[in-house]
Amino acid sequence: MKTFACGDVVPGCDATFVCSSEDDVLAEVARHAARDHGLASVPAELVEQVRARIVHA
Repeated sequence: MKTFACGDVVPGCDATFVCSSEDDVLAEVARHAARDHGLASVPAELVEQVRARIVHA
């Protein structure tokens, strides 16, 4: 399993994602970013920040 805490990139956000793969985490984070943070698309540099903070659970 892969885990990502949005607060590791966006201070104050308490959303956490647990998925079977990194790709699934990124898909969930993209939906969360659009829904809760108002991002229509996720910039490449933000994707890299997320990737760097995904941990194996």
